[in-house]
Amino acid sequence: MSAHAASYTDVNTSAFTCFESNVRSYCRSFPAVFRSAKGAQLFDEYGNAYLDFFAGAGALNYGHNPDAIKQRLIEYLQNDGITHGLDMYTGAKRQFIETFNDLVLQPKGLHYKLQFCGPTGTNAVEAALKLARKVTKRTGVFAFMGGYHGMSLGALAATSNRESRAGAGLPLHDVTFMPFPAHGFCASFDTIEYLRMALSDGHSGIDIPAAIIVEPIQAEGGINVASAAWLQRLRRLCDEYQILLIADEIQVGCGRTGPFFAFERAGIVPDMVTLSKSISGYGLPMSLLLMKPELDVWSPGEHNGTFRGHQLAFVAATAALECFSTQNFEARTLLREREVKTFLEQEMKPLHAAIEIRGAGLIWGVDVAGAGGQALAKQVAQRCFEQKLIMERAGRNDTVLKIMPPLMIEPAQLREGLTILRDALRDCLAVAPRRVAVLPRTETRSNAFAS
Repeated sequence: MSAHAASYTDVNTSAFTCFESNVRSYCRSFPAVFRSAKGAQLFDEYGNAYLDFFAGAGALNYGHNPDAIKQRLIEYLQNDGITHGLDMYTGAKRQFIETFNDLVLQPKGLHYKLQFCGPTGTNAVEAALKLARKVTKRTGVFAFMGGYHGMSLGALAATSNRESRAGAGLPLHDVTFMPFPAHGFCASFDTIEYLRMALSDGHSGIDIPAAIIVEPIQAEGGINVASAAWLQRLRRLCDEYQILLIADEIQVGCGRTGPFFAFERAGIVPDMVTLSKSISGYGLPMSLLLMKPELDVWSPGEHNGTFRGHQLAFVAATAALECFSTQNFEARTLLREREVKTFLEQEMKPLHAAIEIRGAGLIWGVDVAGAGGQALAKQVAQRCFEQKLIMERAGRNDTVLKIMPPLMIEPAQLREGLTILRDALRDCLAVAPRRVAVLPRTETRSNAFAS
């Protein structure tokens, strides 16, 4: 069937709907069967090309199948390199450790030990919370409204979404949620001062926690950006009360905001840092916990996981770090940041007085909560998909249109995707009746909006 003849009702999804669990989610928003991908594009089995403003929920900062990383993996496999190693010593792991230290930690003056956790971000969060309680001999944790840290029970306890928490099937204990500087009363509420008063008051009923876990930018929470000053105050508070500060960089780290870590813009040093998603650089499962050396009080085997030694992830991650360093990803991302911010402020925000724009680097949100809410956001995202742009929604009631393309996206591709989003929002707001034509996508589109 030709690309222009294919429709979403033609897509053969019977194997998925008959045999895959109802828990599947993203496929409901993107009802196509994808077969290949390259750079900032995915291709379905009819040959249609889609621009990717989703990037594997942040796991594909370097894009789909980047050549430099792919070639390193091919060479490793052709040489029968070890693929599974638990926590044994391997050459691939040694090379990653040395490269991470040389290219990331040392240039930034950071001194962390590395713990390789299970394959996903929630495993790193579980390890961080468990270690914080072991070190401090305290049980409580402070987290923030709007925060997302994972779906396994320990991480879910620190995740604020009520619907997600309901899936636990049992009470989630020992986490106290505080306002994050974002929406509504939270924007003006001085959380740091409240925490200081509560912790200093022997009659507040709030015990000093083992740790405070924070996303420097809440991604799933709606692209809520904590200011540098706020993060600095949080760091000082943790120092004052000997509370461990955990920075969750699983989605906003690995260069997503420009610098390798999102916390860098505040000039702070967390006690622990969780990484996953794009740390492998190729979408391969990998998670990492960074900890200050004095916090490494684990006994051998006290926290483990069968797939903490995914050697292909180490190989890809090493190549990705080299790409980040040699290809000037930080400067390129900050340049794209200015382009996105300018477009959103000049082309999107004027569409409705209630639209809010938030973000940094190459993670941005267009919040339409006051312009039409959940129904509008869903309609816009669906319209974008019809125009071959993949993007998700986030935030309270999913009212935030989330812009998160691969960091290596070409300027013309970035502008094309933003233009599709603008026109979709304009149409759905009925500001202009014009609709973007649905065209067949059988080849690369990177030059479509070249300036």
